[in-house]
Amino acid sequence: MRHDSVLSTIGHTPLISLDRICGDRIPAKVYGKVESFNPGQSAKDRAALYMIEQAEKKGLIKPGATLIEATSGNTGFSIAMIAAVKGYKCILTLSDKAGPEKRALMTALGAKIVLCPKDAAPEHPDSYYSRAEELAATIPNSFYLRQNWNLDNSGAHYASTGPEIFNDTEGKVTHYVCCAGTGGTLSGTARYLKEQNPDVTIVGVDAYGSVLKKYWQTGIFDKNEIFSWKVEGLGKTIIPDNVAFDLIDEFIKVGDRAAALRVRELATREGMLLGYSSGAALEAVFAMRKQLTKDDVVVVLFPDHGSRYLGKVFNDDWMKEQGYLTPTGEPATYSVKHLQRMYRVYKRMYGRKIKQRLKLTSE
Repeated sequence: MRHDSVLSTIGHTPLISLDRICGDRIPAKVYGKVESFNPGQSAKDRAALYMIEQAEKKGLIKPGATLIEATSGNTGFSIAMIAAVKGYKCILTLSDKAGPEKRALMTALGAKIVLCPKDAAPEHPDSYYSRAEELAATIPNSFYLRQNWNLDNSGAHYASTGPEIFNDTEGKVTHYVCCAGTGGTLSGTARYLKEQNPDVTIVGVDAYGSVLKKYWQTGIFDKNEIFSWKVEGLGKTIIPDNVAFDLIDEFIKVGDRAAALRVRELATREGMLLGYSSGAALEAVFAMRKQLTKDDVVVVLFPDHGSRYLGKVFNDDWMKEQGYLTPTGEPATYSVKHLQRMYRVYKRMYGRKIKQRLKLTSE
């Protein structure tokens, strides 16, 4: 098949059965929607292209423009790719949580990167959100895509990801499981699926240290929920407009270690080299397995490719440094330090003492 440019290859990613990793442990039929088959190797290709083309139609992006975005990595790569094809300049403000692989990929496509501290509060002048706002205000003929608040982000998935999943399952999908970050991939797809069948269960996946689940439960933005986490592209310290909380039926939090071990298992059992948040998404399916039946059809969205995490979750030295593996490369038991940290998290979340329920092991 011939294409005018790489951009016309975005979308129509495969739905792949996960029988090898799920078949004997989860009663439902589970499929992965594998977004690494996009040319930019992530689901963000869909949103970036849709946001840019909608802005072009509205006259908001003009020839020679500079595209600006605050990103954890994948959206930035997609914007850089599209900018290269369309002849735009590209400046990306990036949290220093993003690994060197992601940074190198973006600069390879001609993007300029402004690195910002990962722990800066969103309203702080040094945060990657504030720096993007500043650049957009000072650079002539620039356009800040604002993926967290630009509803064309979720519109992209309403127009493409949702219909693909519904059609590829012949309308039989019963559960859609997706990580919550900007909310576009989760909410746009959810809106389409709910319109086709209101009984489809939408499961959002959040990180420990993120504010999203608490906000969904209570409507309260609680800064006390916030602390640093490792998984990229998952969770938020802000409330993005693209997260349609009313469409979410269940929110599941997944820890850094569990996500890391699960994505490595995906590689060795399914032959899929996928990104860190894909491990979180599949871990959420395992967490809800007792709710599932043999008649359920679960679609879990895998956002990106594992090549961007070779220095992290697929690197044994990094995994050992985090305490996720023993020196022999086997999964580690939880350390005292890790369990004490989790105790503080749970105590804050649930307001009761649970230390006695955690079995501490020596480091």
